[in-house]
Amino acid sequence: MKKTVLALATLALAACAPPNLLSSVNRLVPGDNGARRVAEGITFAPAQGLKLDVWAPRASAAKKPVVIFLYGGGWVAGSRGGYAFAGSGYAGQGFVTVVPDYRLVPSVRFPAFLEDGAQAVKWTRENIARYGGDPDRIAIAGHSAGAYNGAMLALDPHYLRDAGVPSGTIKAAALLSGPYDFYPFTEARGRDALGAWPRPAETQPINFVTRAAPPMLLATGSADDIVNPRNSRALAARLAAAGVPVELKVYPGKSHVDLAKSLSRPFRGTTPALADSAAFLHRVLGR
Repeated sequence: MKKTVLALATLALAACAPPNLLSSVNRLVPGDNGARRVAEGITFAPAQGLKLDVWAPRASAAKKPVVIFLYGGGWVAGSRGGYAFAGSGYAGQGFVTVVPDYRLVPSVRFPAFLEDGAQAVKWTRENIARYGGDPDRIAIAGHSAGAYNGAMLALDPHYLRDAGVPSGTIKAAALLSGPYDFYPFTEARGRDALGAWPRPAETQPINFVTRAAPPMLLATGSADDIVNPRNSRALAARLAAAGVPVELKVYPGKSHVDLAKSLSRPFRGTTPALADSAAFLHRVLGR
């Protein structure tokens, strides 16, 4: 059975919508310590028609730390349902996990998707207690474009401030395979999403590092040919220089897709991205 599931998962990743198919295959493999989706399709930004899902670990009396997971897809693709495997994965590690949608290119351009993320943080802070989460222990996680969104929300304070979110709400970040220092834009997705902004320096997370940044884990694969690992190294160096606690994980021989798919149960052992990010977040947020 296990070999069959892994074969199906491999086919899913080769298809046109691999996250959706991988989430379907993920359900065939037991695990994640009783994690379950406790809310689906909750509207958090009515004007934009945006919804989110909430995943939770096995029920307990104590409030749990919270992860808001922002999915990737080059700002042009992705959905909360497609990344159910990530919601389940982080919930299985002991976090109440929020997976929100955000608006995509070409319907919007920078900074609309960051404004959407800020609204998701606002909803989480105001509502997560009813699902067993601790609103005073919120972290951001994400992969690829989602890691970019998470970095901007953690580093540039004006997005949360404009949404009415108190400063310091994001206590930590665990970001996988993200672009953080990639101007000038040399590929189409970056140009389409960010290139029209008149002040390009304002699109780059690395330019917003201050001592007030939350602790961060930055993970990447050495064989990532979609987002150069230099992005993670550069941001880690800038954070360290500012005195911000940071951990850099470079997984030898691993690709951009490897880190995302290793959040799923069928591929959980292919990189330690989930275990490393969960351990880091528990060290910062507690259990």
